[in-house]
Amino acid sequence: FGTLKNILPLQSNPENGFEWSVRLGVRTLASHAGNRGSIPLRATIKKIRGNSYMAHHKSALKRIRQSEARRVHNKYFARTTRNAVKKLKDTSDKSEASEALQKVSSMLDKLAKRNIIHAKKAANLKSGLATHVNSL
Repeated sequence: FGTLKNILPLQSNPENGFEWSVRLGVRTLASHAGNRGSIPLRATIKKIRGNSYMAHHKSALKRIRQSEARRVHNKYFARTTRNAVKKLKDTSDKSEASEALQKVSSMLDKLAKRNIIHAKKAANLKSGLATHVNSL
């Protein structure tokens, strides 16, 4: 059961998050009055989006940075596609809707190809939009 001890701020950079050097006291199974009771470990806590992450390796910190960048990138494309789908559903002109359907279908296929949304969800959305356009 780890306890945080000796928290010292190292770097405060709003662009990359915040880092602290932390000495962790990890209790051993053989801890009793005669033993020292804890083993000090060095770690880095990386603060991204208000959450603290503890990483013991540079590769783990890099993975955190990469996944955060990927999350923001995927969120942008998913949001853009959702707005295009809503706009197509609100369209009442058949010629405009049929042109928009091709673009929206392409956007949905790209999201499914990149595993941002599930392939079957993309297929279901495309089917519903095609039904909507045909009913105009």
